[in-house]
Amino acid sequence: MTNRKKRVERRVESTKEQIEKHKKKRDMAEEAGDEELVRYYNKEIKGMESQVEKGEEILEK
Repeated sequence: MTNRKKRVERRVESTKEQIEKHKKKRDMAEEAGDEELVRYYNKEIKGMESQVEKGEEILEK
């Protein structure tokens, strides 16, 4: 069971890093005025945040 928790912890941390990268890219897209790309990144971020929540729920058990 501990191996699973370690795997989940790594996945959660990795996903959080990806969220930060996507937020930076989204901000750059906003500055460039590319609304379509901004929507894409918002959708990606939302999906990743739900993955983080699910992982954190697993870790709480």
